[in-house]
Amino acid sequence: MTPNYKQALIVGAGPGLSASLARLFTAKGLSVSLAARDSAKLSGLASETGAIAHTCDAADPDSVAALFEALDSQAATPDVVVYNPSARVRGAFAELEPEAVRKAVEVTAFGGFLVAREAVRRMEPKGSGALLFTGASASVKGYPLSAPFAMGKFALRGMAESLAREVQPKGIHVCHFVIDGAIRNPGREEPADKPDSMLDPDAVARSYWHALEQDRSAWTFEIALRPWVERF
Repeated sequence: MTPNYKQALIVGAGPGLSASLARLFTAKGLSVSLAARDSAKLSGLASETGAIAHTCDAADPDSVAALFEALDSQAATPDVVVYNPSARVRGAFAELEPEAVRKAVEVTAFGGFLVAREAVRRMEPKGSGALLFTGASASVKGYPLSAPFAMGKFALRGMAESLAREVQPKGIHVCHFVIDGAIRNPGREEPADKPDSMLDPDAVARSYWHALEQDRSAWTFEIALRPWVERF
């Protein structure tokens, strides 16, 4: 059976992948809610798609709870939730500032837990829903000078896998996406000497939609996406 999703929430919305997802979800007939720490930056996308923009700090339990309460009050309780936020702190390991690392891990991983917790509380009684988590190359391999990003993305992937084992038998589809490469954004395109070296956000969004279309007899937990020229 393929679920009939109606309400989508995209957390950590911005001009790249999130914008492509909002446009695609809207075209497929879903009502879309967007959430970001700075909701003012979403005004253009909200106007274009008819989405409702909300202010939310994904790493703050009270802020996340308030977001879902607002959605409930607007009859916009999501049956599809996409978690996109992440934070990077680069530098030599011995020189990293502990507070900056803590905040990065909170945004990348702890926020995913907070959002998923609120979503699952609402999805379990209905026996349906989908949780999509945006990972990265750093979800499965660590890179030098990038330990905090790997810490956050490894934690997010582990949480998603544990969650999938718990809630997929209850009808909730959990899917983690390993984005192995940079995604094109407005103002950020491939260098002239490296054509096709970045992922097209519209193409990535279509892969998220393909996961949502899957029959529950053959759900995918993880999808890895990378440009065809990428070495891995």
